[in-house]
Amino acid sequence: MKLESYIAADNIISPLGFTSSENFEELKKMHTGVKRLETSKLSSEPVCAALVDTQKLNTEFQKLNTKSEFTRLEKMVLLSINDCLKQNSNIDITSKKTIIILSTTKGNIDLLEPSQAAKFDKKRVYLWETANVIAQNFNNPNKPLIVSNACISGVLAIILAKRLLETNQYDTIIVSGVDILTRFVVSGFQSFKAISNEVAKPYDAKRDGISLGEGCGTIVLTNSKSLAVKLSMSLRAESRSEVQAFQIIVSGGASSNDANHISGPSRTGEGLFLAIEKTLKEADIKATEVSYISGHGTATLYNDDMESLAITDAQLANVPMNSLKSYFGHTLGAAGVIESIIGLHSMRENTLIGTYNFSELGVPKPINIIKNTQKQEVNNCLKTAAGFGGCNAAVFFQKVKSS
Repeated sequence: MKLESYIAADNIISPLGFTSSENFEELKKMHTGVKRLETSKLSSEPVCAALVDTQKLNTEFQKLNTKSEFTRLEKMVLLSINDCLKQNSNIDITSKKTIIILSTTKGNIDLLEPSQAAKFDKKRVYLWETANVIAQNFNNPNKPLIVSNACISGVLAIILAKRLLETNQYDTIIVSGVDILTRFVVSGFQSFKAISNEVAKPYDAKRDGISLGEGCGTIVLTNSKSLAVKLSMSLRAESRSEVQAFQIIVSGGASSNDANHISGPSRTGEGLFLAIEKTLKEADIKATEVSYISGHGTATLYNDDMESLAITDAQLANVPMNSLKSYFGHTLGAAGVIESIIGLHSMRENTLIGTYNFSELGVPKPINIIKNTQKQEVNNCLKTAAGFGGCNAAVFFQKVKSS
């Protein structure tokens, strides 16, 4: 008998809020966290970015009453996981059957700055040490896993969690995706001339580059149906809304690599198409049954063009699709997790979020970009991702009836 991967809890920490619900409420109002920064530590020239409020982060973190010292990135992860544990008291993070997966591209990259380097052991800059610090804080007995594969890291971490749950080696997996912005990160994208001077315009005819962002997203997955039921009941109690007799599972996921270029995606979309095709096959879902696509949508010329080709080849051109990167910015290793969580809440509330700053379609194939937030039945969600080095990934979430 196949073990399913149920959603047991989730959290987002971003400029729009410190819980998933806060973030989703802001998105429903189409409020963006991206701001034009005329002067900042990130860049000697104006830059558009979405930054987590450091003062609020420190204030919220103090409430955990921990005596150890943690970096800014680590504080985000610890707060995010802690919120998930509060949502679902049945999650036992100290169990041998629970493991943490950290998804990040740069980790504690700010520790490379001279002003920060002396504050922590220099090992803290290594991703494995960051993950160990997080696991040890929660007294988790297992060696944490790290997924660092460019901008598909978050989606890939969810796929990895699904596969591990199916082996029954673990019954609960905590996936946290996180990245922060520093001058080093921003200058790298500036060297590619990939950053827009305005808030990003995904899939738009006038798009001219990305907006960067930072934040943390955590999804707790379990192969225990009873653990997932606890989440459904608590959600109903909080919202006091109509009974939602369903749970959400991860039913498919796949990755591919088109090996096109170190920083440029395939011009044909074949790699992403392959990941989507394999994902839908594993989920046993036809293209005509897909409710919603949460696209990668970086607002760069080649990425958005490539996505339109892949989506069309997969016979999904009519499916409502959005990009959330004009709200959160591109959060790198956190993007796949944060954007998946918004997909989960779209399913729970049957609400599709409009693509902020989108006006006129500017990609080669006529995909169905959601312009304004709207109520609509959302039974499932396909999340796509693409990244440097030609990597691509897709993951599929769907509602299943609760017994």
